[in-house]
Amino acid sequence: MVLKVSEIFYSIQGEGIQIGIPTIFIRLAGCNLRCKWCDTKWVFKAGKEMLIDKIMDEIKKYSTKYVCVTGGEPLLQKDVFELIKMLLDEDYSICIETNGSISIEELPCSERLLISMDIKCPSSGMQDRMNFSNIELLNTGDQLKFVIEDNRDYEYAKEIIAKYLPICSIIMTPVGGKNMNFIAEKVLEDGMHVRVLPQLHKLIWGDKKGV
Repeated sequence: MVLKVSEIFYSIQGEGIQIGIPTIFIRLAGCNLRCKWCDTKWVFKAGKEMLIDKIMDEIKKYSTKYVCVTGGEPLLQKDVFELIKMLLDEDYSICIETNGSISIEELPCSERLLISMDIKCPSSGMQDRMNFSNIELLNTGDQLKFVIEDNRDYEYAKEIIAKYLPICSIIMTPVGGKNMNFIAEKVLEDGMHVRVLPQLHKLIWGDKKGV
């Protein structure tokens, strides 16, 4: 079993409900979307082929039991399901970050697997590529994320939430990950039951790669 990997690194989880937790990141290569504000464009390239056993050897160098499988879009590579199985067998807690365009139906159900799924808003240019049936597959322990650039994005996110009534945690974060004033004020004004969060790694290290 082989996966194309862009990078493996150890850092602080910068996003979502696990924010702040020391985490091993396995960033897989390749993405089927081209969001206008994408901050990981280097993953569009082929990446380095690695046996899953070698990936497991690499992550065992670190003491944490938290792993984030991200991209790009990790679900483009079918062997990712074998990686997830091996991680669960080794008692890792996994967050898998997926862009909302590919069915999550094949992902296993486990208390130690957190699905972090995006819904792309209009500023991304990819809002028409979403698979909205995925929202019904999310459990209470998962998270649904909206990256917000402007009021159009915010109102779009509100419409999606009202239409699909997700049962999981809902995250709103700004494009660029830092300036949250606009979103926070709108959420308070509208009484929205969401979490307004930054991208913590960008507040700590800026736009540095590998963090």
